[in-house]
Amino acid sequence: MSLSDEARSRLADIVTLQPTKNKELQDRWGMESGSEVHQYLENELGDYYYRDDDSLIRATEEGVDLVDVEPSVPPEEAGGVPERIRVHELHAQILDVLAGPEERSESVVSVLQKLRASFDVDPDVESVRDALGSLRRKNVVEVEYRTVPTFRLAVERSAVDVETIEN
Repeated sequence: MSLSDEARSRLADIVTLQPTKNKELQDRWGMESGSEVHQYLENELGDYYYRDDDSLIRATEEGVDLVDVEPSVPPEEAGGVPERIRVHELHAQILDVLAGPEERSESVVSVLQKLRASFDVDPDVESVRDALGSLRRKNVVEVEYRTVPTFRLAVERSAVDVETIEN
């Protein structure tokens, strides 16, 4: 199967963001719905992606080999705590301010306030929530359910090398 430039670029997005969800790709690709993402994946990238046991989207080994980007979480780390992750700047900023593994977990709004106080940024609540979910799927953030979901690092900050990718 020969890929168009657009399909190759979108496959690179999957490799960079994996493990990921339809919603994350929908936002990245400017699509109207998760159904549109699913349809694109099936029609254009069917041989190069799969859904893992948690229904998260990942690139096949062949898909990773087709694009010139590093996976956000190396394949050998899938399911475990990664030594290195590649994330967007907002994700890296969250990792800098989020409560550590021994600290009390905090709400999305608390993380948002810490981001505003520590960096010259003003993301919306949904962006912070999505970023926390993405970091959770990469096994570096854990969630604790109290009145609202709360988050903290699953590992010490020094245990993971964080590389920032462009949006």
